[in-house]
Amino acid sequence: MDQLPTQTTTPAGKPRARALAIPLQGTPGSANAITDVDGVQVGYSTIVKGDGKMLVGQGPVRTGVTAILPFGREGVGLACAAGYHSFNGNGEMTGASWIEEAGSISLPILITNTHAVGTCHRGVIDWVARHKPDVANQWLLPVVAETWDGYLNDINGSHVTVDHAIAAIDAAASGRIEEGSVGGGTGMNCYAFKGGSGTASRVVDYGHRSYTVGVFLQANFGSRHELTIAGVPVGADLAADNPMESYFRGGPTGAGSCIGIVATDAPLLPGQCKALARRVPLGLARTGTSGSHFSGDIFLAFSTANRDALNGRFPKGPPTDQSYSYMDFIPWGRMDDFYAAVVQASEEAVLNALVANSDMTGRDGNRSPALPHTKLSAALKARGAAAA
Repeated sequence: MDQLPTQTTTPAGKPRARALAIPLQGTPGSANAITDVDGVQVGYSTIVKGDGKMLVGQGPVRTGVTAILPFGREGVGLACAAGYHSFNGNGEMTGASWIEEAGSISLPILITNTHAVGTCHRGVIDWVARHKPDVANQWLLPVVAETWDGYLNDINGSHVTVDHAIAAIDAAASGRIEEGSVGGGTGMNCYAFKGGSGTASRVVDYGHRSYTVGVFLQANFGSRHELTIAGVPVGADLAADNPMESYFRGGPTGAGSCIGIVATDAPLLPGQCKALARRVPLGLARTGTSGSHFSGDIFLAFSTANRDALNGRFPKGPPTDQSYSYMDFIPWGRMDDFYAAVVQASEEAVLNALVANSDMTGRDGNRSPALPHTKLSAALKARGAAAA
């Protein structure tokens, strides 16, 4: 298909993976983003300040918060089917026990750095109490996930505040969204290049209609030698300028973590959402990672269909002949195209997080170089992998 500007550049004009003619499978949605799923909104708080030597509590600060709202701000409190999967548990996603129990979520999903989970958890509660008091009158179990940005960021400095979490929710919008060093992905690294926030989507034709599957990743994983793009192992071609792994020489490589959020408007059961979440690691594997022990890779998928059918609010009065909920769902035997969409969109989301980026210097002068576009294109062309 012809490349649309919305698929090749971010709102700020940064190139995306398709701008480098990287061959990719599947048909993307109009914005090639998780927000192609109708109703889904994404917002950021980005915190960048200070330079030079780190003093705990004083910076430099390279961090932030990402908020993903399944039904937008007006729909906070409405339940949607959900399932999560932990590929490697060296990380955190709050609310996972309740997702396993109830098979649903009803609150904004926040992603931040490892040591800011508690602050963001409180931020969701404060936002709901302020804007949706009837929802806050019952229990709240927010979903907050994290990856580690301590190579570039003063992670112990308590720079992410409740106000930053609230601001990310307030900033959430549909349509095109920024990628790279924004929101929770601000201080993250991927394959020892500058990483962070990336997204992509795929359209799934299903007989009488089409559905959308969108993926958002906070990409902070992988070792340089593993990097594979369009099936080509380019890590060796791009081995130069690797200050991060030099910094950790003798220690773990490939560490850092990845959080993935999958959204779809296809009607799915909670177990089917969990099955989608289990496919995200297959997309990551296409980019080369083998899944480091020190990388917490945790994924959540939700469906915006069957709106509020799985609500867990307190019942009123005795049950009647109307006290039932009903759900449509895709038959299990027809799920394969949705699995493929998750794999394809996850692969592209990683590449977008890498391509839509620039060099960053943070704490103690630690530097993370951006993926070199020209060298990458040359390496792919030399292997016959660049698109015509």
